[in-house]
Parts: sequence; structure tokens; C-alpha cells
Amino acid sequence: MILRKFDNFGGNKLELRDLAHFLTNLELKNIHKIVKKTANLCILDSVGVAIGAKENPQIQNVLRDYLEICGNKGSAHIWGTGKRVPLLTAIFMNAMMGHTLELDDVHTDSKTHIGTVVVPAAWSMAEYLGKTGDEFLLAVICGYETMARIGMALGVSAHRNLGWHVTSTAGTFGAAAACAKLLGLDEDQTVSALGLAGTQSFGTWAFLADGATNKVLHPARAAASGCEAALLAKAGMTGPEFILTAEDGGLFNNMTNEPKPEMVANGLGEKWYIMEMDNKPYPCCRSTHCTIDGTLSLRRQGLRAEDVESIEVRTYLVGNKQCGMSDGSRNPKKPVDAKFSTPFTVAAALLYGEVTLEHFKEEYILRPEIQELLRKVTVVTDGRFTEKYPDHWGCRVIATCKDGRVMEQEVEDASGSVYNPLSEEQVRSKVTALVRETCGAQAEEIVAAILSLSGRSGLPVV
Repeated sequence: MILRKFDNFGGNKLELRDLAHFLTNLELKNIHKIVKKTANLCILDSVGVAIGAKENPQIQNVLRDYLEICGNKGSAHIWGTGKRVPLLTAIFMNAMMGHTLELDDVHTDSKTHIGTVVVPAAWSMAEYLGKTGDEFLLAVICGYETMARIGMALGVSAHRNLGWHVTSTAGTFGAAAACAKLLGLDEDQTVSALGLAGTQSFGTWAFLADGATNKVLHPARAAASGCEAALLAKAGMTGPEFILTAEDGGLFNNMTNEPKPEMVANGLGEKWYIMEMDNKPYPCCRSTHCTIDGTLSLRRQGLRAEDVESIEVRTYLVGNKQCGMSDGSRNPKKPVDAKFSTPFTVAAALLYGEVTLEHFKEEYILRPEIQELLRKVTVVTDGRFTEKYPDHWGCRVIATCKDGRVMEQEVEDASGSVYNPLSEEQVRSKVTALVRETCGAQAEEIVAAILSLSGRSGLPVV
């Protein structure tokens, strides 16, 4: 009966089982070395970005209260702190740290921040189990492939436009896949782990309405829930194999009106989505990055803040929805507002010639020159860019000057994208700088240890 209902979506009825079969049988020796090298760079970026956030006040407050509840004795470390805590606490805190700076990686075709979910779940589980560097690396690759595929299957634009945050909804699957691999689950158990992960999918964009700071909870809870899903499957609990496609309660019926079930299993072992990760150069929503690039280009061409009469940013619907429509986006006062504000990031880029963590402090956000300039920026949805999304997250920045000049810059793909990637050295420099801020002279040692995971008998303490 369920299988007949499944036909409403067309395509293979066994997508989740096909994925589980692939994950269960995947071996590192069958993965090309460039995929493994890319995975190691993704791990470096994810861990480094998390360590860079460890002194954040919200992180410090949550850590203090969680240690009171969960205790500070355990089998996995919170990165950058030396604190050894229970497994799920380590996963939860590391994932939360990884999303705090808004510098974590992005898979644009699924709109997922994969590293901040999969890497903490896999790292802490591998540390807990005493796994080797290679076993950890394989689990990370499994998690990346799973999370990207589930995110794409949910239909990127449709899923987002219904208010769902796919880093959460697909994130539970990615964490479950990584942990299932480390736990050595068989195919049936892995199917259950994925089903148990899916029944815990959650997370919405409601925080944009009032600038709430809970977005970091989404990857943290997804990572911990995915780990629990794998542990419960190992303990014998079964999860719904048809969590995606069941007519009653399936995620496709509840979370999207444009499901793409074929994305779950198409090209497994042939196409590696970990090879298509964006690395963020600016500490804010990825949907603002094309406008930052466009504004910086206009600045290099001679545009200055004092010249501006008005600036129009034309972009895709989701980019406008996230970073141009809400009151917080249009009138930013707090850091979380500014990180999701195209007007603010345009103003910062034009005024200062860069957009860094420093610029998202309240003293910058509330500066009169910033507030004056951002009010000259309007964001509009352009169907041309919407049609290209999510393959390309583009925009056009049009500045009208007081003297009548009009300066324009179109950006099809932001810096750090797969079409305009950061070099390995740029990624390493980004991470080293972040880690140095909180760990001082140990930064180079930490970076070197993460980059030498393959062949290690265990994971380094970072």
C-alpha cells in the first residue's frame, strides 16, 4: 500500500535503502584521492571556524549551563577548550560553535551548511570509539554525500520558501550517516538510522522576524539528533524507511511542493557532492556574498559612499527573502540582523573596502555613516537570477550617483564558490587566522594536525 502511494513522486521506490546500501559498503580505497583531500580541507575549515567562535559570549554561556547539567567528564573534546565532555554534549557544542561566525561551508545546490553538522558528529563519535583518522575521513565523506542529497531531494527553493532551514532538516540525515558508518551498522540498521534521523528533522527561518539568535541551535541539534539516531538504530530501534515519501507523514508531503526523490541515490559513487562545497570568505549569510563582491568591485572602479544617491541590488527570490525583506534586514541593529542584511553588507563593503568579523559588532552596525548609507540600498527580486538559483547565487548591483552616473556590476557566482574557489592556501590562511585569535601560537600546530589525519591511529586533540 505504501509503495503504491510512493508512485505519486515517480522514480525509484527504494531511494533511502539504495543510499544505505551505498554507505554500508563504501570503502576509502575506492574513493579518489582528490575527494579525500577535499574532505580533509572541509574538516580543516569546519574545525577552524568552530574554534574561532569559542570565546563568543553566547557560546560561553551555553557551555557553562550545559556543563552544569551534563557534567564535564566524558569521552570527547570541545574543540579549542581542552574540555572533555559526554559524547552528545561535545557534538552539540562543536556544531553550535561551527555555525556561530557564519563562516562555515555551504553546498549551494542543496543550500546546506554541511561541515558544521557532519564534522562535529563524526569527530566526536570517532573520538568516542577510538577510530583512526582514515575511518573518520570515510565517515565524513558519507555524511557530506547524504546531507547534500537529502537537501537537494527536498527541493531547494520550495523547501526554503515554506520556511524550512535545510541545514536542520537534512542535517539530521548527514550526521546519522556519518555516525552509522563509524558504528559499523549494517544496511537495515543504516536505513533505520536515516529514518530515525528524518523523523527528527526540524528548523525554520522564524528567527529572521525578530533577530533571535537561535540559528546556531539548528546544526547543533541536527548533529546530536543524527548521532542519537545511529545509536538507537544500533540498539535495535527501527526507523521509517519511507520517511521521505510516505503519504502520511513523509517529509516530501510536509516540507516541499517540489520534491526530487531521484537526487537521493542518483550517481552514487560517481558524483561526489563534497567536491562542490563553497568556502565562505565573509562572516555572514551566503546570500549576501555576491552583493559584497559586486560592491567591492564597484569600489575598486572608483565608487565611494559620498557619491551614492541610491543602490539597487537585484537578486534571486531566496536571497531577497533572507537578506532584504525582513525588518531586521532593512533596519539592522543587532549582529544577527546585520549578518542577514544585504543593505548592511553593501554599506560596509563600500565604506571600508572589506567585510570582516569586526564589522558585525554593534558599534559598527550603529555607526551613523553605516545607517545612513544602508538606507539608500534597496533589494529587489529579479526573475533572471531566481531562474538560475540554486545552481548560481547571483546578483546585479546598480549604483546611481549624485552626479547622474550609473555604475553596475553583475556577479554570477560569489568568491569562494565552486566556480570561483578559494585556493588551498587561502583556506589554510583563513583557518590559521581564526584559530590564532583564540589559541595563539598553537594555531599552526592545530592546522598541521588536522591536515595530517590520514594514516593517524586516532584523532588529535585540538
